[in-house]
Amino acid sequence: MDTVTVRENLERIREGVAEAEYAAGRPAGSVRLIGVTKFKTIDEIRPALEAGLGEVGENRAQEFTDKFDFFSSYGVKKHFIGTLQVNKVKYLVGKADLIQSVDRLALAEEIGRLAVKRQVVQPVLIEVNIGSEEQKSGVAPALLPELLKVVSDMPGILVKGLMCVPPAGSEDEARPYFARMRELFLKAGERSLPNVSMEELSMGMSGDYKAAIREGATMVRIGSAIFGPRAAAKPF
Repeated sequence: MDTVTVRENLERIREGVAEAEYAAGRPAGSVRLIGVTKFKTIDEIRPALEAGLGEVGENRAQEFTDKFDFFSSYGVKKHFIGTLQVNKVKYLVGKADLIQSVDRLALAEEIGRLAVKRQVVQPVLIEVNIGSEEQKSGVAPALLPELLKVVSDMPGILVKGLMCVPPAGSEDEARPYFARMRELFLKAGERSLPNVSMEELSMGMSGDYKAAIREGATMVRIGSAIFGPRAAAKPF
């Protein structure tokens, strides 16, 4: 996709976010736009960064590592948004501004262990399998309170909110799942757990971000609507 098209797409998404904020009665600028750059080359990403995209999301540890210096040169915030294997945590702790996909205790334990070793505090989101889909990662909604309680006692981790990927479908079909996420988010915030601050609710992608914003998303993760359809994944 050419530079002009990427810039135009980014501006269109910014306008869409602003419209959704207004429609929901939310303050302008209350939703953060995360540009999903997975499987995109540096040359494909650069036009968006030059147009002011300030936050990016990668879903593979190797790609995150490969692009880290490039992203750092633009001063953008770097999110990890994909399914994360425990043995890949070492590439992210202390480098990712936010790991959005913590979905199980073993993963949280390894993040905490490495964070303490590296003398950092790693911000994370807990990923919820809001549609209870077998093929997707994420903690079951019913098990979220217990996972939050255990993780809240771990040194080296700061839980800043929740993330989800709803079942595939239309924007209208996604909205009930977003509403359920908002309920979980609010209930988690009421518990006042140590090292848990429900500040961020990451939900909504290219096809359903407006519904997510109406239901309280503070972050939307947009890839194809900015950069075009992604190419097939390359093996690492």
